[in-house]
Amino acid sequence: MATLNRTKANPWVLKTPPGTAEYTIHVDEKDGVRVLVCTVGKTVLLYDARCIDDLHAMLKAAGDWVELGGADEQKPAKEGTVEGWGRSPKNPIGGWYGLKKGLRGRFGVYVPPLMEALGLCELEHNSKNNRMRAK
Repeated sequence: MATLNRTKANPWVLKTPPGTAEYTIHVDEKDGVRVLVCTVGKTVLLYDARCIDDLHAMLKAAGDWVELGGADEQKPAKEGTVEGWGRSPKNPIGGWYGLKKGLRGRFGVYVPPLMEALGLCELEHNSKNNRMRAK
């Protein structure tokens, strides 16, 4: 299990895969569930903290590079991408890892850099079409 111990007072400061935007993530609890609190400017997104271990297991099973495919909740996610997996009924929680209605997407944008910071994956940093794979 990944060590997720950063608080609001000491968050991870990360950049999106292309390096174009900075944001923070810290761990908190909401309704009895450990959550990743992702703050991008004034926007706050919440992801089930289980996503880190679950995504790492999926990447290990894939055995190779997987496209990120980040998309807003209102847009369809490309099948076979990290974003598509993060909302698929076939993932370990049976649906969205994003927890805030209307802001459940962008999983493939904000979670991969945290996984890289935790040493769980290799992540590309191109201007677009980035991929990740398990370490």
